[in-house]
Amino acid sequence: MAPASVRMAAPAARRKSTTRPFLGLIDAIIVEAGEFSFEGSVSLEHASAAWMWVTRDLAGDIIDVEAMEALPDSAAALDALVPELLARARDALAAVKTDPEAIRRIKSQLGGDEAWAKLPVVLNALRCRTLLEKAQGFGRAANGIAEEAGLALALQAMPLQDQTVAALLMQAAVGQVAMPARLVTAAIRIAGSAQETALARAGFGALLDAILAHAQNQIPPLNQVGTFGDMDLICRSVDRFHRLLRAVTGYVELTRGSRWSLVTSRLTTAVSERIEPRLRDVAPDLNLALRRRDGADRLDSDQILSALNGMYLLATVRDSRDSLAVNAVFDQVWAQTGQALEIHIERGLEYLRRNPGDAVADARLDAALKMAEVRFSPEYAETMRRAKDAVVRRT
Repeated sequence: MAPASVRMAAPAARRKSTTRPFLGLIDAIIVEAGEFSFEGSVSLEHASAAWMWVTRDLAGDIIDVEAMEALPDSAAALDALVPELLARARDALAAVKTDPEAIRRIKSQLGGDEAWAKLPVVLNALRCRTLLEKAQGFGRAANGIAEEAGLALALQAMPLQDQTVAALLMQAAVGQVAMPARLVTAAIRIAGSAQETALARAGFGALLDAILAHAQNQIPPLNQVGTFGDMDLICRSVDRFHRLLRAVTGYVELTRGSRWSLVTSRLTTAVSERIEPRLRDVAPDLNLALRRRDGADRLDSDQILSALNGMYLLATVRDSRDSLAVNAVFDQVWAQTGQALEIHIERGLEYLRRNPGDAVADARLDAALKMAEVRFSPEYAETMRRAKDAVVRRT
């Protein structure tokens, strides 16, 4: 049951309403703002603007955001009100259709022309909210379809004849697909060609747009700074970006100068520009973390963490470099870290031979071996650990 109609007037409630637009009903198509806009997605900023417009200017008499968010199933409560919200939005937009001044006022309420342009996408997503859930289910199910022919058959069930709806559903589905390249190869099978024009004619332009929208959405997590930035999230974003971008650049014959060609190029540049400075820091961080301190030696746990995070990033870039433009820097850093680790491990073993029982040196060598496990292999690290154990036993 929907909550009782209450006028929402508290400014705090209005601010709170922007944190999760439409209480999650259209989360499947919401992305972070980026350079490129795609038909099947809407930025968090524009979705929040539309949600604010609905709760403040369109349906403030029937929605109490604070009361609704306090319900055990707030999304279901809002879902019951969606038909009324859509009807009011339709009437409001129809009333201003031929009135430039009224349109200007709504644009002002939404926050500008871009939010106004994305309002139809938001409203259409609300209309298709149950289909968005099914599309996400399709994406999860696609991960378990082993044969390309079976995946192609499932993909043909999408409403490709309605590109507006298809764009939304592809956006929702791709977010759940572990290997987007499999969707692209299935689409190529249906279209009978890998050329982008053939895929567009077959209705799969929405699929390519969705893949690139998700690829662009991997850029914001790369902007973290500081020792305690979430490196796991950064590495996952780089890996996900690679899988998404390669699904397009590795399988689709892009036309030189086309929009998709431009988008893939600009996204590659954007990600590479964020990753390259981090790569340049890996070797210096490693040396600083594993170098003995003059005087009272100690282990800097923050520096060890930075160095280890850098090694994880380096390994991720190694597996994702086909989608990045960092080859020269990567090759240099890869060689530097390999040489540095071998030297630090050898020096650490020699120091322990001469200074048995040094807890700091022992811990520093353990950290070096953990980094070697990432940089070289678990087998190499295990061999060096056995060498360390032999030194400890002899001393």
